[in-house]
Amino acid sequence: MEEKQSSLLHKTSKVISDFFNPLVSLVIFFIYMSSKEYTLKDSLLYFLPVLLMIITPTVIWLVWNVKTGRYTNMDVSNRVQRKTLYLFIAACVIAYLVFHYIRNGYVDLVMLFILILLFALQISNLFIKSSMHTAFNIFVAALFFTLDWKMGLVWLGIAILVGITRIILKRHTVKEVFMGAGIAFMVSFIYLYCNIQFQH
Repeated sequence: MEEKQSSLLHKTSKVISDFFNPLVSLVIFFIYMSSKEYTLKDSLLYFLPVLLMIITPTVIWLVWNVKTGRYTNMDVSNRVQRKTLYLFIAACVIAYLVFHYIRNGYVDLVMLFILILLFALQISNLFIKSSMHTAFNIFVAALFFTLDWKMGLVWLGIAILVGITRIILKRHTVKEVFMGAGIAFMVSFIYLYCNIQFQH
């Protein structure tokens, strides 16, 4: 009976962890933000470059590296393998930031802070394999807070749940999850502060 329970816990954890991966969580936020802030045309104009310049290349990069054996899995649980993933995503985000600035004449604050979060995780990765799943979901919670505090709280709950699943699945230790959470809270706090400043 206990084995069944633990295998059910493992399966449930895997579903939660796989679904709320950083890319999916960010896409959910962008869709939610677009529906609240923009018309359909403006949403597409904002979201299509993000999709084409960041999300799609990252998914292709992950699939290709897993297929060729460079990455062990789609989570990129290996600390050494993770270095190239961070660098690739950072390059995509920088390319998008430049494109956005040239096209609109201002910096996309959300993407700038995603880049800062990536760099912070990359630095911490030299010492400890911080949980990217936990970090990104906490940052997404901060993004939701700027639109709707209730959604922010809901997503914070999801982030905590994701952190727990990472430990259950043995993808991260408690220390690594807390490290990811700590980095994300710092970056999120600065983002929220800047967001308030820009609105005044």
